[in-house]
Amino acid sequence: MSTLMRSPRECGSWFWDLEEVAEPGLESALATAARMTDVLARHDLLTPHRLEYDWYVLDHGGIDIRTNIALTVPLGDPRLPDRILASRPSGFPNAEVYDVNIVGAGTWIDATGKSRREPRLVDLSVSPVPVGLSAELSVHHDIWGELDFAGKPHPDIYRQNAPRLTAALQELNSMLGVTAQPGEATYFGFATQLGIATPETLDDGTGPDVTDKL
Repeated sequence: MSTLMRSPRECGSWFWDLEEVAEPGLESALATAARMTDVLARHDLLTPHRLEYDWYVLDHGGIDIRTNIALTVPLGDPRLPDRILASRPSGFPNAEVYDVNIVGAGTWIDATGKSRREPRLVDLSVSPVPVGLSAELSVHHDIWGELDFAGKPHPDIYRQNAPRLTAALQELNSMLGVTAQPGEATYFGFATQLGIATPETLDDGTGPDVTDKL
């Protein structure tokens, strides 16, 4: 059971344009996802157990169909691309995979130092489209920032978790050979190069309360 509040939009996201360092296509996307997941797993941020992916038709666009499959083999398994393509919607024989979302759980550390498992602690997606491979990582919980969703400081939680995210982002940048670009701000927060930005605070140290949208 989830023990954290999750925002409907991301608190921060990071985007890697991999066009110049990796080939497009499903096999390349899955290989990249496997390498990225290995990094995130080393930091206890993501243990994958399911794939979600959307479909599109060239020169037509998205077809509003999403497929889910259990991840019963490693992401780098050479049989996985064929398994994904075998799930192509029967009514769209020319459909191709748009975004591959790697779904799993991660570990966060509470204020007492206890480790807790959380579904979708981080969200990772890789796009295999022909215009160029890309990847995105996003977070939806307040544990990565200095303030919680109510705008109150939570230094113990921040200190236990934010450095792990920073270390993972640094390792991903180095492994991919591309520096991630922070995504756009949302109502719930915005990213810096290696973490979550701290919004402007009042004299008492509190910040924006965004719980009205949770």
